[in-house]
Amino acid sequence: MNITIDYSKASGRIKAMHAVGQPPINGAIGCEYFHYLTDAAIPYARLHDVGGPFAGNRWVDIPNIFRDFDADETKEESYDFAFTDLLIKELVDNGCAPYFRLGVTIENYHYIKAYRIYPPADYEKWARICEHIIRHYNEGWANGFFYGIRYWEIWNEPDNGVTPEENQMWKGTPEEYYELYAVTAKHLKACFGDSIMVGGFGSSGVGYALSVPEKYELDIPRSEPPTYCCERGAFMVEFFENFLAYIQARHAPLDFFTWHAYGLNAIQIGHCSKYIDKMLETFGYADAENHLNEWAIDPPWETRGTVKASALCAATMCIMQDASTDILCIYDARIGLSMYGGVFCPYPEVKPFPLYFALKAFGELYRLQGWVKPEYTENEAVFAQAATDGEKKAFLITNISEEAQTIKTNLDKDMKAYLIDATHELTPVSLNLSEFVMQAEDVILWKNFE
Repeated sequence: MNITIDYSKASGRIKAMHAVGQPPINGAIGCEYFHYLTDAAIPYARLHDVGGPFAGNRWVDIPNIFRDFDADETKEESYDFAFTDLLIKELVDNGCAPYFRLGVTIENYHYIKAYRIYPPADYEKWARICEHIIRHYNEGWANGFFYGIRYWEIWNEPDNGVTPEENQMWKGTPEEYYELYAVTAKHLKACFGDSIMVGGFGSSGVGYALSVPEKYELDIPRSEPPTYCCERGAFMVEFFENFLAYIQARHAPLDFFTWHAYGLNAIQIGHCSKYIDKMLETFGYADAENHLNEWAIDPPWETRGTVKASALCAATMCIMQDASTDILCIYDARIGLSMYGGVFCPYPEVKPFPLYFALKAFGELYRLQGWVKPEYTENEAVFAQAATDGEKKAFLITNISEEAQTIKTNLDKDMKAYLIDATHELTPVSLNLSEFVMQAEDVILWKNFE
């Protein structure tokens, strides 16, 4: 493969493709691993499912901050900000912006008993509670702060089940969620205007639209699309489109739309982003940002902790830099045993998995800001992106195939190679820049600075 990069043709910005879901909390108050966020220039940590079931009864969730829904939402003493204050301060101190989900944590055992995933008893009051939380963190209310948190997401995955009985995130109807979103979004934008971004809804299944590409005029020539999962897939796609129709009719704002991708490969994720753009434009929200704020390497359990996960992560970030998606948050960066905890190894000692180093490598591009798009013949094996600040240059490349790939470039010979594989953790290696071989599932960062 021949790759050509012209660093004089920087256009646009390297986007936040290496954000994470959940920060690396260790135990009740352990934030000692947040330095990894700084080291990798992680731009955002989405605050959802933080701290385990019910958010550890401490963090972020509305019922953890506003514990008695019958209390007076205008009074400081009605709120318990203690642990969430600690969490957000540590994120800010480590240069990672909080991405605040207004809602509750998933209840995986809802079929035994559901606690917090019912629609709020009073939507207007719930919106005012959210307002005061924002005032605490952005306007200093209730002995608060002036963090300027930008993204405020209303709930998460209300489409997580065809019926309320099987839904582990929302025990209401679709229309009840649409109304909660509309009421809350309109209230928050009336209060704060353009100083914040309001969005939702953490769609869990828009990817099923790829099973009917002709309906959406999607060109999917290379990868077999997923199929509808019977009634569930169709329900999720309809939920999304009906949501847009509902909020459009009520003139509700949507500054950003959030969606999730599980069971899709990197190329399919790119196609899904195009479908979302098409729907946003159709319903009058063409200016809304597009956030894939939960995604995982598939299958998460088998790939967790492998160099394959690192290569696939790098490929996805490269592909989505080229797409319209503005933010990617990989799920997730927790310190703990989980099939989705693919960023850090929690046992017997905490240390980064190879995937972390892919995020860190992309962070080097992100710091430089100026996006330079490499020119090469597209295939399904090698993906690349480049960046510059005018003097410093960096180039990220990954091989996701099971075969070695010979790469030829036109790049400056003063750039050094940093390898991620089974024995290298973004460590320097000696390679010939004009022509080098990438082994299967290698990730290489080239740069001309230390």
